[in-house]
Amino acid sequence: MLVLLAGLVGGVLISDRKSQQRTTSNVLAVEAAAAPGVAPDGSDGSGRSADQKDAQTKADNAARAAAAQAKSADDAARNKAKDEANRSTSRGPSTGGNVGPIPASCQTYTGNQAIGCTLMLQAGYGLDQAPCLIKLWNRESGWRTNASNPSGAWGIPQAVPGNKMSSFGADWKTNPVTQIKWGLSYIKGRYKTPCGAWQHSQDTGWY
Repeated sequence: MLVLLAGLVGGVLISDRKSQQRTTSNVLAVEAAAAPGVAPDGSDGSGRSADQKDAQTKADNAARAAAAQAKSADDAARNKAKDEANRSTSRGPSTGGNVGPIPASCQTYTGNQAIGCTLMLQAGYGLDQAPCLIKLWNRESGWRTNASNPSGAWGIPQAVPGNKMSSFGADWKTNPVTQIKWGLSYIKGRYKTPCGAWQHSQDTGWY
């Protein structure tokens, strides 16, 4: 009888011990599942491995660097455009240096200069070219129809030789209109614009 009772007690104790072990194992499993960190498969719990996270970080850094570089290039381009605009404003229209204000009309000028401005408009140029033309022929001849020099240059545009201007009229020696029309044609063929001719004169001393 005592042997039987001892066996029953022993069996109960063994069964209770196994039950406690199972309960402890279940609790540990639940805690492991809930805890953050690296999962058994090497991921961070979000399904990404450490290598994947590292690759994503590098990609993000590269994207930020590229965006910063693009912004820097864009800023540089804008600054360059501003500088070019400022230089263009200070130099005057279509090259030609700082030639002064653009006149409101050809009535700003008198004498041969007024004739030259009017003929320049008729040739298809704008008033923005007038200051360049005025300065160019001020330097060459003072806008005098009889201006000459030992090289054979003659007249307002200083044609060399002067009789080249006969293609615009037999009165090329004395008529400012004939001389100016020839001069504008010469400028258009060689320098495109009066300001282009003035810039060349500034650079070299002749046109």
